[in-house]
Amino acid sequence: MDAAGIERLLQEHRTDEAIAAIEAWQAEGGKMDAQLHYLLGNAWRKKGNWQKAIQEYNEAVSLDPDSPAAEALILANDILAFYNKDLYNP
Repeated sequence: MDAAGIERLLQEHRTDEAIAAIEAWQAEGGKMDAQLHYLLGNAWRKKGNWQKAIQEYNEAVSLDPDSPAAEALILANDILAFYNKDLYNP
């Protein structure tokens, strides 16, 4: 399956199928490019696995610094670093 097919699965909220398709691609010896790492990061983010999402975004950025994963990485880190002191001190 190509990147467009993976993206379509993610848009249809078929996250598990998207992850399985990418993992099958890797198992068959397919080369992971920045786009596939970015899409896999998006899939893991949608599943709530921030650690794997950030790992995939980092891999995408290392392959292509201009990848959309660079912005996704910044946003993910901002979300995880968010702290609202008023929530903890009513």
